[in-house]
Amino acid sequence: MKKVLLVCLFLALAGCSVKRPVLYPNAHLQKVGNAQAQLDIDDCCRRADAYITSGPNDETLKDAAKAGTIGAAGGAAAGAVWGHAGKGAAAGAAGGAAASVTNSIFKSREPSPVYKNFVNRCLREKGYDSIGWQ
Repeated sequence: MKKVLLVCLFLALAGCSVKRPVLYPNAHLQKVGNAQAQLDIDDCCRRADAYITSGPNDETLKDAAKAGTIGAAGGAAAGAVWGHAGKGAAAGAAGGAAASVTNSIFKSREPSPVYKNFVNRCLREKGYDSIGWQ
């Protein structure tokens, strides 16, 4: 049981890492060095956070509500077959909402395309060349 908990903890921590841009080693990067480049990436990320106001939280709540409703309907149908429609609906709603929120947590480590484009453009304006995100 302890091994299972350790594996779950490791997977949860791995799921929390946030993707960042990877820079091509052009002349500007070689001139300023990796430490300055990381500071510039942080600056561009802060600027993107400040400028882009729509966050994933609104979508997460909508998705959880939708999944909960679908789960409740499925649970009620299954419960009706076994004679416990109310319990089935409650279990289905809880399961659907929990699955949706868990999925959103793991999806949230992937920045939105708009966020990536903002950061990439900011880095280009500073002289860097982003070749991808990881």
